[in-house]
Amino acid sequence: MICAVLQTQANEDRQANLEVAARLLAQAKEAGARLAVLPEHFSYLADMRQMPEAAQTLRGPVVEFLAEQAKELGLWIVGGSFAQLSRGAGRVFNTCPVLDDQGRLQAYYQKIHRFDLDMPGQAKWEESSYIRAGRRVVTVDTPVGTIGLSICYDLRFPELYRRLRLKGATILAAPAAFTKGTGQDHWELLVRTRALENACYVLAAAQWGPHGGGRESWGQSMIVGPWGEVLAQCESGVGLALCDVDPERVASARRRLDSTSHARLLPRAWREAL
Repeated sequence: MICAVLQTQANEDRQANLEVAARLLAQAKEAGARLAVLPEHFSYLADMRQMPEAAQTLRGPVVEFLAEQAKELGLWIVGGSFAQLSRGAGRVFNTCPVLDDQGRLQAYYQKIHRFDLDMPGQAKWEESSYIRAGRRVVTVDTPVGTIGLSICYDLRFPELYRRLRLKGATILAAPAAFTKGTGQDHWELLVRTRALENACYVLAAAQWGPHGGGRESWGQSMIVGPWGEVLAQCESGVGLALCDVDPERVASARRRLDSTSHARLLPRAWREAL
C-alpha cells in the first residue's frame, strides 16, 4: 500500500497553511496513497510564546479540518501535530491525531520529549516552558499496519521506539520540524537508525525552510525501509514523497536480523512492555 510523507513550510497564517496541506493531501490521494503523514505544527508555527494562545481541543478546527480531508479523500491521515489545550496555565500538549478514512479520530499521541536548545545563530527553543510532557506510548492499527506514534525530538530517544516495536508497531510515524542547525547533521542518521534497529518502516514528515522569528527547518521528509534504506524523500521546498509499504518487507528484515529478540538489557522491562 502506498504511503505519503508531506513537507510544508508553516507560519502564522493558519488559513494559508491549511490550504497547502489540503493541496498536498489531494496530491497524495491522486498518486494512490492510502495513508499520509503531515509534519509537526503543519497548521500553525510561530514564536513559542504564541503557541499556547493558539491551542485548541481535540475537537477543535485543526482536527475538524483533518477529519473533513480524511473523509472527503478516503485517506488515513497522521495529522502531524498541533497545540492542544491543557489545564496547566500557559502550557499545552504537542499532540498528533490520527484520523481514519471515514474522518473518525482513531488515536492521538502527546509528545513525551520536549526540545530545549540554544545554538548560536538559531532561534532559542525551550519547549519545556510551554509544552506539557505526554505520558502514553501510543500505537494505532491501520490498513497499512500497526503504526507507532512519535514527534520530532522523540527521535533522539531509542527507548521510546523499542517500546513501540514491542507493542506491535511495524511502521513508525515521525512528524517533525527539525531545526536546520541539527537537521543537516542528524536528521537522516536518526531516522534511518530508528528504522534499522526496530526493523520498521519510518514515515518522517518534516517542515522545511524559514518560518519567521529566526526559525528555520531542515526538511528532507523521507520514508525509510526496515533495513535502514531511504526509499523516498523530498527535495527542498514544499512537496511530498511516496512509497509502497509492504508488510513482507518488514517480515523479511526481521528474519534476517531482529535485534529486539536478542535484547538482554533490562529483560524484565521488555517482558512487561509486551
